[in-house]
Amino acid sequence: MFTAASAGKWRTAFLSLRDEISTTPQPPVPRLLQDLIFSHSDSLLSAVSLLPPHELTSDSLFLLDLVSKADGPDWIPVSLHTCQLIHDVCARVLVQPNSSSWPLLLHSFACVLEFLLRQPMPSPSSTAYSSRIEPVIQCFDTLRRLAALCHRNSSHPENIHLVKFVLRIIPFLHHDLVASYGCSNQDSTGKKLLSLWDAMALAFDMFGGAFSVSGSLFPNDVGQSTLEVLRKVMDVLASKGQLVEDRSMWRFYSCLLDCVHVVLTNIKCPVSDHVSSFIAALRMFFCFGLNGPPQFTHPDVVHKDKQFNVKLSPLVSGVSKNAENTPYRPPHLRKRDDSNSKLPVSCDWRRLSAHDSASSDVISSDSDFSDNEGSFRDSYGSQSSKVRIAAIVCIQDLCQADSKSFTTQWMALVPTNDVLKPRKFEATLMTCLLFDPHLKVRIASASALSTMMDGPSSIFLQVAEYKESSKHGSFMPLSNSLGLILMQLHTGILHLIQRDNNGRLLIQLFKFLILLISSTPYSRMPGDLLTKVIMSLHARIKEGFPFKNDKTGLLVAAIGCLTAAFSTFPPQMNVHNMLLDETSAGFEGSEWKSGVIFTLFRFAEQYSDAPTCIEALQVLRAMALNYPTIVSACWERVSILVYNLLQSAVVEDPATTWKASVKEPVGYIGDKILTAAIKVLDGCLRAISGFKGSEDLHYDRIMDTPFTSDCIRSIRISSAPSYGFENPEFGQEPLFQAGCYQWSEVIRKHIVLVLHNGSAVVRSTVVTCFAGITSSVFVSFSQKERDFVTSSIINAALHDKSPSVRSAACRAIGVISCFPETSLSIGIYEKFILAVEANTRDPLNSVRVTSSWALANVCEALRYRVNDRSFEVGSNTTSQVVDSLIECALRLTEDGDKVKANAVRALGSISKYVKLRCMTSNHEVLPSPHHHLSCAVDSSWLERTVQAFLSCVTTGNVKVQWNVCHALSNLFSNETVKLQDMDWAPSVFSILLLLLRDASNFKIRIQAAAALAVPVTPLAYRRSFPDVVKGVWHTLQNLNSDRETTPTNFEYKRSLENQLTSTMLHLLSLVSSGRCEALTDFLLKKASFLEEWLRGLCVTLKEEDNASGSSSSTSTSGEKQKKELICKAIRSLASSLEARGIPEVALKLQELDSNVN
Repeated sequence: MFTAASAGKWRTAFLSLRDEISTTPQPPVPRLLQDLIFSHSDSLLSAVSLLPPHELTSDSLFLLDLVSKADGPDWIPVSLHTCQLIHDVCARVLVQPNSSSWPLLLHSFACVLEFLLRQPMPSPSSTAYSSRIEPVIQCFDTLRRLAALCHRNSSHPENIHLVKFVLRIIPFLHHDLVASYGCSNQDSTGKKLLSLWDAMALAFDMFGGAFSVSGSLFPNDVGQSTLEVLRKVMDVLASKGQLVEDRSMWRFYSCLLDCVHVVLTNIKCPVSDHVSSFIAALRMFFCFGLNGPPQFTHPDVVHKDKQFNVKLSPLVSGVSKNAENTPYRPPHLRKRDDSNSKLPVSCDWRRLSAHDSASSDVISSDSDFSDNEGSFRDSYGSQSSKVRIAAIVCIQDLCQADSKSFTTQWMALVPTNDVLKPRKFEATLMTCLLFDPHLKVRIASASALSTMMDGPSSIFLQVAEYKESSKHGSFMPLSNSLGLILMQLHTGILHLIQRDNNGRLLIQLFKFLILLISSTPYSRMPGDLLTKVIMSLHARIKEGFPFKNDKTGLLVAAIGCLTAAFSTFPPQMNVHNMLLDETSAGFEGSEWKSGVIFTLFRFAEQYSDAPTCIEALQVLRAMALNYPTIVSACWERVSILVYNLLQSAVVEDPATTWKASVKEPVGYIGDKILTAAIKVLDGCLRAISGFKGSEDLHYDRIMDTPFTSDCIRSIRISSAPSYGFENPEFGQEPLFQAGCYQWSEVIRKHIVLVLHNGSAVVRSTVVTCFAGITSSVFVSFSQKERDFVTSSIINAALHDKSPSVRSAACRAIGVISCFPETSLSIGIYEKFILAVEANTRDPLNSVRVTSSWALANVCEALRYRVNDRSFEVGSNTTSQVVDSLIECALRLTEDGDKVKANAVRALGSISKYVKLRCMTSNHEVLPSPHHHLSCAVDSSWLERTVQAFLSCVTTGNVKVQWNVCHALSNLFSNETVKLQDMDWAPSVFSILLLLLRDASNFKIRIQAAAALAVPVTPLAYRRSFPDVVKGVWHTLQNLNSDRETTPTNFEYKRSLENQLTSTMLHLLSLVSSGRCEALTDFLLKKASFLEEWLRGLCVTLKEEDNASGSSSSTSTSGEKQKKELICKAIRSLASSLEARGIPEVALKLQELDSNVN
């Protein structure tokens, strides 16, 4: 034991040093340090444990600060001794720097290391190089010990200072990295030398530790600097073209990749500039360690440096620890298995097929090599596989950090050909997935591929198009490259799914396959590709899975892939033909029993196995919606299946009938099965009855004018089946007749069983079925069936306690109220309005959104009631109905955007059909046209409505603004509204012109232009007419120079141009009817431009006629309407210019008119 005298030596030495430093003249500091400190280092170290921590910390900082001012050759040994002494001190007693001394400590260490690293660099394989690297290792190891205390205390500022220190030092080692790469770390006698890679491993271990604690708090400049340093180190690896595989490099690779992983998952700054460099280096690790273990002089493979006791932190890869589903086998039995069956990793991995890979896993668990009897080869394989996993995880992190930039690296990570052939020098993620001998590597590869396929990549892949590689020539477009990649991915994944039996890997493969199916544009791939996917999955499902514990999960995952396959849009002809062949064979015999549909029905009938039953039902629903023509052939089987499920839920004991194969609440599983079964029924009914979406407004259509009718875009309704193919056996019968029979059966047998079920989820699913009724089916119902439907949804909307049920009922009301063929009485409409209005007051936003949508549909449905005698004009009942609708809609304009959009749509519909008692200047009541509904009792409704429109333009989102423009179009078309007498008219036209000019969304601008074309006289525009003409012309002329055209808007640009053309022609046709000085000036300045523009339209019209091959006598109605609209504008403009004294242009226009006709 040491005495107090030892502590006295320490104090005496440092007090003497301080005294000598303060004398004048100051003696040489290097000699002082050698005489007072370093010559007595052994005795001083013996006193370390006896000193108070604060005193030890103060003296150490004083020494470091003194040496940090080194500036000459005499300081080199002093700096080396200082690093050694501080390291030895911290190895015995951990000094305790505080928040103020920690930056000083790091700065001093940085100055010392910078001074040493600026000295000439000896040969990396010489003993002298160890002297250069030893202080770096000592310094890093010392700081690593101190940093561990910071990590425990979550000291974020200290971590940031530590990272800045490492960023300051590593650039000084860059030349060493380049020169030392591949050099041996042993001298001529075989003695191990200190390696630069040991120092770098310590640096990156500190890096990773700091970022794992404080990563999200690092400033952006520190994050960018960190990425720069890591990228330059990665560039060194990539520039060498081959990885060095020895013990030191293992440790370095592990710490480097661990650091990259932690940095990428924590920093917030962009990584796009570094993605390609990282990928180039990370790809090199795909084959790391697969050439066999290196020949070490010392076969010590434990990653722990005995001199510095450097224990490395593991990389968190996100991969489960259990790699096999087989029981544990002791080492002596594993050795026997190795000698009998396992292929040597060093020579045979490239010859492994995907079929063999499932049985050649080197690792069965993380504990396999903890036994002392484990072989060196197995330990090497285990450690090298962890490096490969770390690299793959870093690739996954890059994809998550910047998926957009990552898409440019797909060609480097996924093959475009020969996916089933091993690649020694151009390994890809698919190489790792198919051929790596370690299960965990293959699982990590599948996870990385899933990450690549998810998110924005699914959109990026929509441009893919498959062509045979022999047809590309010297240049291959991106679309064709992506098509080849998708083909290889399909080939490799289906190959593995057919042959691999490991449960953990198969789960990952199924997850990846779902994403792959969802991202692949099968319409531009080989026609039989999706069919192959379905048949491969079906074959694997029929084969089954060997492990009992994983059987249900794997089966559910495989059937889930079928759901994705049958849900792809557009539906594929080959798949349709496959299903058609199966249904044509009938429901008896071996051919039917071997088909996909039979297999799905078989699993759907096994409702004791709830997860499998539910997944099979979901596939049947997807099949019904995407391939509706096969439903008629399967209807009887579907009806029996669903009836048995519903009947069992009502009659049998739930505790036995709905017993689940997994531990979940029995009622919950039962509800899920019932819900899935009802959704199958709903999908089949929609398919048979020809449901194409709610028949409310086709509201996203542009106003049907000659110039815009060819730009109407079809909208796909997700809940509507895809009618792309015909079934010759069932195509002769009109769809609505078949749908009527099936609907009647469902109402009579199925719905009555569960309409009042105790589960709100089940009830809401049942009520949702009513929203799939078509008008043709509804009108063919008996009165009793109609009453059942309407009373059911009204009662559900008014009296059900569940918000989801009320919301579903409101949706059904919104659908049925818009049937133009139905003759619903005023009483039913009043009940509809009462139910909808009550739900617009619901506290839940989801209910208010649906009820406001139904309200807008009910308001639109009034157009069908204009000439209906049951809605007597002027009746008190009708006035009350209209008033209640107006008040409800006005109230909802103050709600959220989704509700507000529907409220505006409702007000727009009312504004079109409700008559207004118009007052002249003499207060004479003008008569209103007979075909308008009666006016509201509250005469101020119109002003309040307009104010609501103007408010919604400034406060609402894009959808709200679009609906306001459409509502104003409806308002302008109301013949009883005299715009010239309305004080708010100029404000409305100004708002429309503002939206036309400045709206970033082209659909808003289209609808604003359409609204401006509704008034039929210049008087209706009042004093705004010149501004409207000039505004529309200015927008039309500047459309092609609009720099703000986004990809989303680009598809609407032609529609906007056509609508502006139509609106401008309409305005020009009115200029001869009005006299305005402002308009006169505009026409004088723009006469020649307008004449040239009209001439261009005539040329385009003539070219369209020639292209269609139609003569003047056979022109279509649309072409005739275009010609009439152009001619009308030409004549009006010519007349106006002639009246304003521009006869030259007027004469040209008259000649143009005669040529057109």
